[in-house]
Amino acid sequence: MFNKDYETRVSLWRQFREDLELSKTPLQDVVNFYETAPTVSIHTDPWDDTTWPDPWELVYENQYCGFCKLLGICYSLQLTERFNQKKFEIHIGIDHTNTETYYLLFIDDQVIGYNDEIISNENLPSTIVSHKTYTMPALQ
Repeated sequence: MFNKDYETRVSLWRQFREDLELSKTPLQDVVNFYETAPTVSIHTDPWDDTTWPDPWELVYENQYCGFCKLLGICYSLQLTERFNQKKFEIHIGIDHTNTETYYLLFIDDQVIGYNDEIISNENLPSTIVSHKTYTMPALQ
């Protein structure tokens, strides 16, 4: 999808979200999908949500730093019937044992973004402390 023109990307992204509706592993599918996105070093300031692209700007710009990939995952899930009533939070967490920064997406009790895994909230290491939390508004 990511190497296509904008209109084609929008169409393919819509089809992907429709596929998520019936998937047996939708969270893993969306993670796998964004692993194929072209990666840039820094595109968006995760600390300032006023700079975040909306879903269609993200697809239009087609520039995916680690944080934008997490935004893409969040938006993709939010724009499905299956997940649109869920609570989505993005946390910027720092592991105080090694000072590594993590961009984490919390969907109810599941967490995406820790070591490229989907884990339950209870399995997130206690050494990771959220320094900023954004409750994502519902998308239409």
